[in-house]
Amino acid sequence: MAVTLVDITANLRRPAVGVLVLLTLLSACGTAPTSDRILFDGKSFRAKAKPVDKKRSPADFTVTIKGVSASLDGAREAGRYEGTRFCIQNFGSSRIAWKVGPDTEPQNLRVENDSLTFSGACQRP
Repeated sequence: MAVTLVDITANLRRPAVGVLVLLTLLSACGTAPTSDRILFDGKSFRAKAKPVDKKRSPADFTVTIKGVSASLDGAREAGRYEGTRFCIQNFGSSRIAWKVGPDTEPQNLRVENDSLTFSGACQRP
């Protein structure tokens, strides 16, 4: 049985059914399709870059990447991507001087609670 727009609007007159239909329609809004996510080593990582001290040195930043246990290589590349994005948005350049970054030797990386932290400074163009 096909449901038409007329059926939906007719059901909106019945409070319980109308609320259910609206909640169902709204629940589909705001969910990002997984195909829009950027994958690194086949995995999706939550990464966030932020300035260390915006007033003293706005170019210095850290990147925190969560879920590093899924793939260290993927997490490193997700951190590189997020750092590059941060610098382009804030300084117009993708040049970064990493203190601890994606090319740091694995034994020198800071991994704590399944999160990897990088630090660097954006370089002006």
